[in-house]
Amino acid sequence: MATTDINIPIGQEAVSPASTKLRLGSLTALVIGSMVGSGVFSLPQNMAAGAGPLAILIGWAITAVGMLALVFVYQSLAVRRPELDAGPYAYARAGFGPFIGFNSAWGYWISAWVGNVSYAVVVFSALSYFFPAFGDGNTWQAVLGASILLWVIHFLILAGIRQAAVVNTVVTMAKIAPVVLFVGVAAVAFKLNVWSLDFTALGNASLGTVAAQVKSTMLVTLWVFIGIEGASVFSARAERRKDIATATVLGFFACLALYALVSLLSLGILSQPELAALKNPSMAGVLEAVVGPWGAVLINLALVVSVIGAFLSWTLLAAEIPHAAGKDGTMPKFFGRESGRGVPSTSLLITNVLVQAFLVITLFAQSTYQALFYIASAAILVPYIFSGAFAAKLALTGESYRTGEGRTGPLVAGMVATIYGLWLVYAAGPAYLFMCAILYAPGVIFYVWARRENNQRVFHPVEAFLAVALVAIAILAAYEMWTGAVSAL
Repeated sequence: MATTDINIPIGQEAVSPASTKLRLGSLTALVIGSMVGSGVFSLPQNMAAGAGPLAILIGWAITAVGMLALVFVYQSLAVRRPELDAGPYAYARAGFGPFIGFNSAWGYWISAWVGNVSYAVVVFSALSYFFPAFGDGNTWQAVLGASILLWVIHFLILAGIRQAAVVNTVVTMAKIAPVVLFVGVAAVAFKLNVWSLDFTALGNASLGTVAAQVKSTMLVTLWVFIGIEGASVFSARAERRKDIATATVLGFFACLALYALVSLLSLGILSQPELAALKNPSMAGVLEAVVGPWGAVLINLALVVSVIGAFLSWTLLAAEIPHAAGKDGTMPKFFGRESGRGVPSTSLLITNVLVQAFLVITLFAQSTYQALFYIASAAILVPYIFSGAFAAKLALTGESYRTGEGRTGPLVAGMVATIYGLWLVYAAGPAYLFMCAILYAPGVIFYVWARRENNQRVFHPVEAFLAVALVAIAILAAYEMWTGAVSAL
C-alpha cells in the first residue's frame, strides 16, 4: 500500500517556488517512495502462501499489464478532465452518476481505514520479534499497543502536527534501503535448484491448479500498488508538467521490478512451503536464513519505522477522503467540518473510531495482516473499475477530445484497466466480496442523507435497484458469516 511522504498541510494549497521545483529524477524518486509501503516486507510469505514460482511469474505479468493500464487511465483523465480533482470517485460520479460516485468514495475510504488496521497489526507483528507477547499482531497486548499508537497519532494530527521533512527522509530511507539490500543479498544467495524444485507447485495439492494459484496472488499484487493514482499530487511541484507522466511510468516499472524480485528471489532461498510458514514481515525470515539474526533485526526495525510513518500519512489520507466528499456534497456535510487549525476533525474521529473497532475485532477473530489487506484491496476495486470505465467511455464518445485526435490508446487502456478490475473481483472470491458488501451497505444511509441535505433526488430507477441489491447481498453475507459458511476474517 502506498504512503505519501509529501508534506502538504490540510486546507492549504501546495506552493512551489521556482527554486523548489522538482525535476524528473526527483519526481521519479518521489513516486517510488509513495508506492513502497508495508506490503513489500511481507511479499515472500504473502505470495508463497497460495502459489509457486510459475503462478507468481504469471501473476506479476498480469499485474504489470493491468496496473500500467490504470496508470495510463489516470494520466489520460488528468488531461481530459482537469476540473475533476476530488479523487478517483469524481471520475465515477461524472461518468456514471451520483450513486456510483458515492460508492467509489465510500469504497476508497473503507480501503484507507482498513489498510490502517493492517498497518497496526503488521507493526506489532514485527515488534513481536523483540517482544514475543505481540504474537502475529492480534494478541491483546498488540491490540492495546496499536490502540495507544492510533490515538497518539489522532491527537498529534488534531494539534496540527504534520510530518517534518527530516521524518519523511528517514521513513523513505527505512523503506527503500533495506529492500534494495535484501534484493542484492538474495540475488547472491539464490539457488536455482531450490527455485525449480516444484516450479508449478502442483506437488502441493492444497494450492490447486496453476490458475487457482494465480488468482491467489492477485489481491497481494494489487495491495502493493494501491495509491498509484496519487502520483498526480506531485504535479504542482514539477518543473515540467510532462515529467509527471514519465516519472509515474518509470516509478511504476521500478517498483514492479523491486516487488517481483523480492517475491521470486525468495523462492530460490527457501522452498514454497517454508516461505508460506513464515510469520510477517516474512522478508525478515528470508534474510535471517541467509545472513543470520541481524538480518531479521534489520528488516523488523525498518518495517516499524516505515509503517509508523505510513500510519501517520494514511490516517491523514483516510480522514481527508470523507472530508473532501462532505465538502462537495457527495457525503453528509458533517464530514466536512474542520477544527480551528484546519484539521478535518469530524471525519478524523469517525475514521479512527472505525479503526479502533476493527482492532478489537482482530483480537476476537484472530485476524491476520493478510486477511485485512485482502479486504482493503477488494474495497478499492469499485473506484478503480469505474475510473477505467470512464476513460473508455470518454474515448468511445469522443467527449473532451479534439476533432481528429487519436482515441485508440486511451480506449485500450480504459478497457484493459476495467477488465483487470473485474478480474480482480473474480479473484477476490466470495469471502472478501461478502465482507466488502457488509462494509459498503451502510453507505446507502449516508448517501440518502447527503442527497436530502442538498435537496436532490435520492435515486433514479437503476440506482434504486443497485441500492436494494447491495443491501440484500450484505444481509446474505452477514447471514453466511453468522452461520460460519463464509469467513473473511
